[in-house]
Amino acid sequence: MKRKIRILLVEDNPRYRDAIVLALQPEADLQICGQFGTAEIALRTLSGQAVSEQPDVIVLDLRLPGMSGHESLPRFLAAAPAAKIVILTQSDEEADVLRAIALGASGYLLKSSSSTQIVDAVRNVLAGGASLDAGVARHILNTLKSHLSKGQSETVLTSRQMEILVLLGEGLVKKEIAERLGIGYTTVDDHIAHIYQRLGVRNAPAAVNKAHVLGLFSASTKTDPPGER
Repeated sequence: MKRKIRILLVEDNPRYRDAIVLALQPEADLQICGQFGTAEIALRTLSGQAVSEQPDVIVLDLRLPGMSGHESLPRFLAAAPAAKIVILTQSDEEADVLRAIALGASGYLLKSSSSTQIVDAVRNVLAGGASLDAGVARHILNTLKSHLSKGQSETVLTSRQMEILVLLGEGLVKKEIAERLGIGYTTVDDHIAHIYQRLGVRNAPAAVNKAHVLGLFSASTKTDPPGER
């Protein structure tokens, strides 16, 4: 017989917690392995469990007494690395949605979701998919549209240009950058001209500042082998 999907529920409202349990219990492939009203107690319990006893999916509310869902989310992932986390909350605030996803949530549902949607979300995330409330999905699409509307094609830099921009930020001059990267001085000069053009700035400090504002330094810059690109 196939092992049941083990679900850990963290929800401070006992009535809603009972409603979720009632929704999940009839499903033959699902099993509630624990239910808690606070993240702290749930985490303490997880820390003492064997790997075989840990949940496959953690259904987590954001608004909890004590440690919030956002605060506890990375701790749950650290305590149960194989588990997927589905946020189940009343909040449809864009900041809450994006932060939860950035912290590693695989799904985000509102408490207005039906029993079928919750059950499907549990199965979907465990299968490697993602489950998002329709309104939540719109938030993400709007954020992407907003980002792209800034003229992404004009502001995104190549990996080599990012390397050069980082070195400019460290105070290196063109000759030093050329020596560090093993490329020609003229190539460096051309790259810097393109950086200034793409960012709409006139000098190195302005370029570094603009890159920070755009969040370009938040992405890791890969270092390719020396050579002109």
